[in-house]
Amino acid sequence: MSQTAINLVAIFVFLMTFSSLLGPLIHLSPTIPALATVTFLGIATLDNFSFQGKGGTIVLDLMARFSPEYKERILHHEAGHFLVAYLLGIPVTSYTLSAWEAWKKGQPGQGGITLEDSELTAQIEKSQITAQMLDRYCTIWMAGIAAETLVFKSAEGGNDDKIKLNEFLQVIGFSAAGYQQKQRFHLLQSKNLIQENWDSYQALVTAMRKRASIVECLEIITSHKGTPDGEKMSGYH
Repeated sequence: MSQTAINLVAIFVFLMTFSSLLGPLIHLSPTIPALATVTFLGIATLDNFSFQGKGGTIVLDLMARFSPEYKERILHHEAGHFLVAYLLGIPVTSYTLSAWEAWKKGQPGQGGITLEDSELTAQIEKSQITAQMLDRYCTIWMAGIAAETLVFKSAEGGNDDKIKLNEFLQVIGFSAAGYQQKQRFHLLQSKNLIQENWDSYQALVTAMRKRASIVECLEIITSHKGTPDGEKMSGYH
């Protein structure tokens, strides 16, 4: 569970406890907090088992969007994925910046990018995944965490990315002991790519904030490609 989810659950528990204590003073029936708690738990259970927690993710995302930093983290996270995918030659076909948009496209989490991965699919079907293809996708999956870390000095998102990477490694025969090592290696690789193309990354963030099309985003990346700037790697605009 993310820190945002933990905080929101804590707020709900506090409100229910507070309403129970305050109830007698304002003549609030104790049945109301009890019903609210049962309803909340019922919906949460249904969502967890029937929708893999996606409904809760959408609700939490909507509430968390009152925080400007939360929205900026998602934006910078997805821009990291986008840029690294482009640099590694994997076409991006779409992107989302909210849990609702992601849900409509069948993606987990608070946002995401969609890749043209027919080549990877063909290799998986033949059980012949090349080392180059493996490295490309692992680096792309870790790029969101890398981007967040470069800009905010820490990453709050990326659990879905780690799960995806681990599941992929499991399918192709990696032992669980090697997951952390692969994560660290490809996190470093993606950080290096973003740093080497920092102006492209910043320009892409600005474009995605304005909901630019894929074509516009690609044009912006190419127009700024290859101009690193280590002095700007902190904060957001």
